[in-house]
Amino acid sequence: MTVTTIARGAGLAWSVPNILTYGRVLAVPVVAGCLFWPEFAAARWLALAIFIAAGVTDFLDGYLARAWSQQSRIGQMLDPIADKLLVSAVLMMLAADHTIASYSLAAAIIILCREILVSGLREFLAELKVSVPVSNVAKWKTTLQLVALGFLIAGPSGDDIVAGVTMTGLVLLWVSALLTLYTGWDYFRAGLKEIVAE
Repeated sequence: MTVTTIARGAGLAWSVPNILTYGRVLAVPVVAGCLFWPEFAAARWLALAIFIAAGVTDFLDGYLARAWSQQSRIGQMLDPIADKLLVSAVLMMLAADHTIASYSLAAAIIILCREILVSGLREFLAELKVSVPVSNVAKWKTTLQLVALGFLIAGPSGDDIVAGVTMTGLVLLWVSALLTLYTGWDYFRAGLKEIVAE
């Protein structure tokens, strides 16, 4: 029984859903590299195209894993990590080129701090065998973050085509930051309950 389980897990490591997740991880340095030259419109559009493709795989990998019964431990571990790497790297690059600046940096900090907090709490709760399911609000939060960052990656290049692209991205970033606080509280409350129970 043990040998069969291990072999099946090894086979699932290279399943289509997991390959999509690996691709999302590999997209992170490519998108960041393109944003390293924000003054070149072509680089921004390439970053946006890769970012959108990565965002689509975020939906597809989970959907296909469930539909094809190819859920695996490595997929469950890497999927949220890939999301956090992508969002964090893009936020840092957009802050570096001043697409996100002034008071809007607070929204970026809120998002980054929440991701670190939730990662720590998940690890703590996992040791206690406590599961905190992902809520629908959390899924909307992730989607809104990706949409906001898509607008901001287009940034000034997008503004040259349609006025207000960057501003739209900043507004959506603030909305996603507020949702981030709300969903982060769910994890914090669950962790606090276990700490008090100790």
